[in-house]
Amino acid sequence: MKQEKPIAISVEGVEKVYKLYDKSSDRVREALGLTRKARHKKHYALKGVDMDIHQGECVGIIGTNGSGKSTILKIITGVLSPSAGEVKVNGRISALLELGAGFNMEYNGIENVYLNGMMIGFSEKEIDEKLQDILDFADIGDYVYQPVKTYSSGMFVRLAFAVAINIEPEILIVDEALSVGDVFFQAKCYHKFEEFKEMGKTIVFVSHDLSSISKYCDRVVLLNKGVKLGEGSPKEMIDTYKQVLVGQYELPDDEDHKSLVHDEDIREKASGGGKKKKEQEKEQGINPELLEYGSKKARIEEYWLIDQNGTRTTAVIKGQDYTIRMKVVFEQDCPAPIFAFTIKNIKGTEITGTNTMVEKAFLEPVKAGEVKEISFTQHMNLQGGEYLLSLGVTGYEGDDFTVYHRLYDVLNMTVISDKDAVGFYDPESVVKVI
Repeated sequence: MKQEKPIAISVEGVEKVYKLYDKSSDRVREALGLTRKARHKKHYALKGVDMDIHQGECVGIIGTNGSGKSTILKIITGVLSPSAGEVKVNGRISALLELGAGFNMEYNGIENVYLNGMMIGFSEKEIDEKLQDILDFADIGDYVYQPVKTYSSGMFVRLAFAVAINIEPEILIVDEALSVGDVFFQAKCYHKFEEFKEMGKTIVFVSHDLSSISKYCDRVVLLNKGVKLGEGSPKEMIDTYKQVLVGQYELPDDEDHKSLVHDEDIREKASGGGKKKKEQEKEQGINPELLEYGSKKARIEEYWLIDQNGTRTTAVIKGQDYTIRMKVVFEQDCPAPIFAFTIKNIKGTEITGTNTMVEKAFLEPVKAGEVKEISFTQHMNLQGGEYLLSLGVTGYEGDDFTVYHRLYDVLNMTVISDKDAVGFYDPESVVKVI
């Protein structure tokens, strides 16, 4: 049996409550005890959140704006105190929260490096040893000798990131900080992030970039309105998060639920039929445990892949054309339905996809009772391997985006190849050597 690693961060029953006042005078009257009646309303930024993060684990935290992601990170790092509950941290933390927090705008860059290093707990000698690495990573030249108040936002962010990332912490806390600076600096940041993972550092990562969450994280925690909605594999939690985004995830009535859904719950909810049916569907390349949701005003009734010979298949030969087909039945009038597909790898990273709105292929209203067959034909230049196909019918009703029907990871697609290049797809280069 594999031994579980020690816990680096323990969060138990953490709550953060803010008092909201209609008028500033109410705050003063309540503080001075001039009223017996409470003049405030309670707002829970976090409510009963539990999580354990083990040493060497990379855990992502996702959720909509206002879900409590940044709040939980600030509590873990000690920037905020919880209203209730307890947080235990075993290891030295470097936090990339609000980049540059703690910088003195009157000091120059080097003075701020020493200021921040000492705040984290480093001695002057230790910072001396790291200074050149920090300056090389920031790469802002002689501006390090100028007051940071004269910096552009890009230079400010580069120096702040360089300080936080180069002090070799045991625990790295990252809040939306890997998309700063220009594209070359971003690449350098991600490379450093990968180095931290390889070194076995503990990483807590908050981001709206779901591809990065899927790529780097071992486990994902999903927050919604201050409540821990669930935790599990990146793929399962990202799919559930997408339901939350479009208001298609049904929350339980019991407010005492601290964790409302796990991988097992999602799979149980998504599965259908008995064992025999599942085996038959797998043989046809259909996922028997697919995740689906939507208002069902339109319904994807049938879907399949066709090779360039017109044969239904789940295997496509690289270098040939192939077609994704779906049959959609409309139960109600839809003003302008959008038909879409997405191809993901088995880790859940979206590789490619498109829809009829992007392609300007169909922008018409559809009446109840109509049936539409949609086909997307393209050239297969993905590398050989296994992929998952997702399908969707969505649309705008007024200004509101509506999901009629989505099927996540509904079909398995095998790409057969006798030549694989580097990365996700083959550039199909024409090579000449003279």
